Amino acid sequence: MDGKNHNTLWDVFKILAGAAITSCSFRYLTFPNHIVSGGVTGISQILNNLIGTPVGLGIITINVPLFLWAWKRLGRRFVLLTGFCMLSQSLLIDLLEPIARAITDEPMLAAVYGGVLNGLGYGIIFTTGATSGGTDIPSRILRRKYPHINLSTFIMGLNMVVILTYAVLFKRFDSCMYTLICMYIVSKVESLILYGPINSRLCYIISDRSEDLRSAITQRLGRGATLLHGQGAWSGQEKQVILCVVKPPQLARLRKLVREIDENAFLVVSDARSVYGHGFENILQED
Repeated sequence: MDGKNHNTLWDVFKILAGAAITSCSFRYLTFPNHIVSGGVTGISQILNNLIGTPVGLGIITINVPLFLWAWKRLGRRFVLLTGFCMLSQSLLIDLLEPIARAITDEPMLAAVYGGVLNGLGYGIIFTTGATSGGTDIPSRILRRKYPHINLSTFIMGLNMVVILTYAVLFKRFDSCMYTLICMYIVSKVESLILYGPINSRLCYIISDRSEDLRSAITQRLGRGATLLHGQGAWSGQEKQVILCVVKPPQLARLRKLVREIDENAFLVVSDARSVYGHGFENILQED
């Protein structure tokens, strides 16, 4: 089996795993507690409550025209994998209905644990480059037309329309609130799955003894550094700003170095989610 086929089979397995996790979360946690999924799944929930249409069948029906629209616009591989994900998830949602029982009748617990499971499932799916379909498709197409707007802004906007519609139609504004909690947790878990935990710190050091600090960072800490040109806005004095990236365990040592050399230095530390280059991740590796 060549590498391409192996990768495709692995992606199919991950999609099935992600679809199973999200479907179980839907049937056993969120749906029984009236937590809206947003997007096409949320529309299907509304139709299910209004006319009794099976949720999975509703998802497939609404997605068909979206996939036809996306076929030439978003690429064959994306559409095929996303279509497979959508069908798997929809079928599992309907197949689980006869045996579905709410694990808890406490909406907050359902929102929290449903958010964790949905984030885990969708995060696994997204690592393949596919999505679950629905609002992701028009959002991606609109993103190409309006590249200055973030993709998540489109998705959030469409999801909010569905959530508010559900709340108004069925007078369940508490469901809307629980849904927002669930969506927040989903986004955090997805980010953790896709990008991993914060594993580096980006540091800026402003000091009158920048040369001594640079030497200490490179020789005693074993990290590279870059000198940037700076100028004090208040004093107008020329300064060199040191930029360096360190691993979390090295941050305490860096603070100690700065304190020893110049206790009046200005140290700014922020999270760096991904760092590529010598001593960190290989920029040539596949995502």
